[in-house]
Amino acid sequence: MRKLLLTTTLFAALGLGAIAPASAQNLRLTGSGASFPFPLYSTWFKDFSKQTQGVTVDYQAKGSGAGIQDFINNTVDFAASDAAMSDEEIAKIKPGVVLLPMTAGEIVLSYNLEGVKELKLPREVYPDIFAGKIAKWNDPKIAAANPGVKLPDQNITVVARSDSSGTTYVFTGHLSEINPAFKSSVGHGTTAQWPTHFVKAPKNDGVTATIKQTPGAIGYIEYTYAVATKQPMAILQNKAGHYIAPSDESGKAALASAEFSSKSLPNSDAPDLRVWLFDPAGAQAYPIATFTWMLFYKEQDDAKAKVLRDLVEYGLTQGQAMAPKMGYIPLPDSVVAQVKKAAALIQ
Repeated sequence: MRKLLLTTTLFAALGLGAIAPASAQNLRLTGSGASFPFPLYSTWFKDFSKQTQGVTVDYQAKGSGAGIQDFINNTVDFAASDAAMSDEEIAKIKPGVVLLPMTAGEIVLSYNLEGVKELKLPREVYPDIFAGKIAKWNDPKIAAANPGVKLPDQNITVVARSDSSGTTYVFTGHLSEINPAFKSSVGHGTTAQWPTHFVKAPKNDGVTATIKQTPGAIGYIEYTYAVATKQPMAILQNKAGHYIAPSDESGKAALASAEFSSKSLPNSDAPDLRVWLFDPAGAQAYPIATFTWMLFYKEQDDAKAKVLRDLVEYGLTQGQAMAPKMGYIPLPDSVVAQVKKAAALIQ
C-alpha cells in the first residue's frame, strides 16, 4: 500500500500556535498532465474540493508526457493523459494502474487569416500542410476547395506543440492513419519530427496564443481553447467525404464508433479502457476526436482511495453535466457504466 501523506493543520489555541496532526479527511491530492481537458478538470476539481470537507484537489496542466512521467516517478496522486499509457509505461507502475476515460473532445485546426471566415480543408490537403509540403495559403489545392474565398498569397506558418503532448499523439495518429507519407516523414507520437521551420509552443493554451498573434498561422488545439478565444476553425473533410465543422453533435458522431476491448491491462485485472478513433467512419463524424484518461494507482492508502473514487463518481455525474457547455463531449452511458465498474478497483 502506498503511504498516505497527510497535511498538517495549524491551530491557534488560547494564543498558542500548536501543530496538531491532520484528520484522515484533511487531504491534499495533486495531479498533473494533459492540457487538453484542463479547463474542464480545473472546474471539476475546484467544485469537488468545495463540496468535500477537508479535501483539496490541485491539478497542473504540464502536458500528457510530463504527467505520465510524474505518475511513473510517484510524485503525484493521479495524472491525466490524452495518450493514455503504453504497455511499457504501465509495466513501470508497481502498485498497478487504473486508466479511466473521463471526458472526450475534438482537436481542431485553428487559423489566423484576415477576412477568411470559413475555410474548408480536404483530407489530402491538411496532412500536407502539417508535413510542410503545402506552404502557401493560395495553393491551388486549398483554393479548389474554397471557391469564392479570397485566399492570400501568404506563407503558411504552422504552429505545433513543443512539449510531449497527448494532443500531438491523437493529431499525428489521425494524420498517419489517412496519409502514409505523413507517418513516414513526421511520425506518430507524443512528439513528432516536425519540419524545422515550424513554430513551436507549449500546451494547448500556448499554441492557441501563438496562432492568435501570428497572421497566416494554423495549428492544432483542443476545441474548447478555440471557442474560448473566438478563433476560427477549419471545416475538415471526413472519411465519408463530407466537410464537417467541429461541434457537439459531430463529436458525438465520432465517438459512436468507439469499441472498447474486453481485455485487461497488462499484468492486471483492471479493464483496458484504451480506444482510439483515428479516422471515424460516421457520415456526420468530425474526423479528429478522442477520449482523454485519468490515471490512478490501483493500490492506495484506504482513505485516499475512497476520496479518489468519490472524485471519479463526481466526474461521471455532476462533471459530465458540465462538459457540453465547456466544449467537451459527455461520455456515452455505456462508457460511464464501464468506468464506474473499473473505478471500484482503486483500493
